[in-house]
Amino acid sequence: MQKIFSANKIFTGNKWLYNHSIITENEIIIAVVPTNSINTSTHQKIYTSIVPAFIDIQIYGGHGKLFSVYQNTDALFELNKYCSNGGALHFCPTVATNSIDVFLKCIDAVKEYWNKGGKGCIGLHLEGPWLNKIKRGAHIENFIHSPTVEEVKALLEYGKDVIKIITIAPEVCNTEVVKLIQSYNIVISAGHSNATYAEATNAFNNGIPTVTHLFNAMSALQHREPGLVGAVFNHSNVKASIIPDGYHVDYAAITIAKKIMQERLFVITDAVTDTTEGPYPHKLNGDKYVSSGILSGSALTMIKAVKNLVEHCNIELDEALRMCSLYPAQVVGLSNELGKIENGFKACLIALNDELTNATIVC
Repeated sequence: MQKIFSANKIFTGNKWLYNHSIITENEIIIAVVPTNSINTSTHQKIYTSIVPAFIDIQIYGGHGKLFSVYQNTDALFELNKYCSNGGALHFCPTVATNSIDVFLKCIDAVKEYWNKGGKGCIGLHLEGPWLNKIKRGAHIENFIHSPTVEEVKALLEYGKDVIKIITIAPEVCNTEVVKLIQSYNIVISAGHSNATYAEATNAFNNGIPTVTHLFNAMSALQHREPGLVGAVFNHSNVKASIIPDGYHVDYAAITIAKKIMQERLFVITDAVTDTTEGPYPHKLNGDKYVSSGILSGSALTMIKAVKNLVEHCNIELDEALRMCSLYPAQVVGLSNELGKIENGFKACLIALNDELTNATIVC
């Protein structure tokens, strides 16, 4: 069945089109044409703007259901609602450093969610436990360790086709472990790391394609030791996520990073939710979350992230939209079907108001 969605302006992922319509069939885009070239109902809704839906590849829970505590499909359906309300129609539920038992239960929950027809979940993001204790941030130190090949293989086998991303500290994981993770077609992201500039650059040159929440919980850029941040800045290919809430990273630092990295910088919300259970008792503090007094997660939605980038970081709207849609799609290998409005892509569309305060699902 064909559907038509018209707007005053449409952002394709490459450019803005004015007074155009999107024609879809079976949830696939089959044409983008001038509205005056087609017959449309006089009662058809004309949106202010339609853009590609956002993709959040690092988010921990929503509506009081932290996924690592509520390891079930209810938590994932609530997470999908939270993401959708902010314009993200695809997401990676994320579990911070925890016990292997928790990881296994979360893997089971994702499988069950898919079996129940749950939408939006790309796959699981495991942030830890193979991190550097020195840069653990709010992560639980007792769970953090260097992995054995046997441990990694057992987890990857159990989570085959479910685990999408694993954040590791490259300096605590040997080459055999890294290659093993890569062999399962899992995206490795460097984070919670105290790697030197040389160690980080070597990791990037050996296939680690991205970095988790730039600036946060990693070796800083210093004039005598450029660290992980310096290695990211100076590399031609590696990408990095960033949390544009004004708390995790100063907006001026985001502006600087964007000027250097250009299209290699993309957005995650890193959003958590209130919980008093489990090892991460997140508590809302203003419009951020803390755990045991440490900054532990954001209260962002993707549409709020876009607004912050435009208003506080002097980033043009089209580029802010790419940072929340096309670039995350590239990281997880879905840029041939998500992040753009063009023929053959999935019809994952949202409508924005001019104030960038609302993101409404179109299709």
